[in-house]
Amino acid sequence: MREITHGDIRAAARVLLGLPETGWPRLMREMLDEAHCADRYRKAFARHHPRLGNGTLMSAAFARSPVPEPPAADPRYLAAIAASIEAVLRWRMERATLPAEGERRVEDAARGWAGGPSAGSRRH
Repeated sequence: MREITHGDIRAAARVLLGLPETGWPRLMREMLDEAHCADRYRKAFARHHPRLGNGTLMSAAFARSPVPEPPAADPRYLAAIAASIEAVLRWRMERATLPAEGERRVEDAARGWAGGPSAGSRRH
């Protein structure tokens, strides 16, 4: 996945605000995994993934139509920002311990999702 910026965190938080807090961890994991797969695709094929975007968390978030940005002091928005940061830290810690074989499976999945050269019948 591309480097996480403040804008990525804000965009992800705005997506989280559209759901009950109980769904936030799962949604963050999905967005992080999709951003990572899109980035692997971008590196392999030198173009953006047609469905998953450019490999940024912001691109994954904008694909889900985030709510308008609330005031910075809004308590629920602050909680969503905190949840986004916590999810990124957790995701990175998990990735640091992922064996190389798992990384290859992620790359293969990225190719398959796009109907790339190795997709075969896995087109979606």
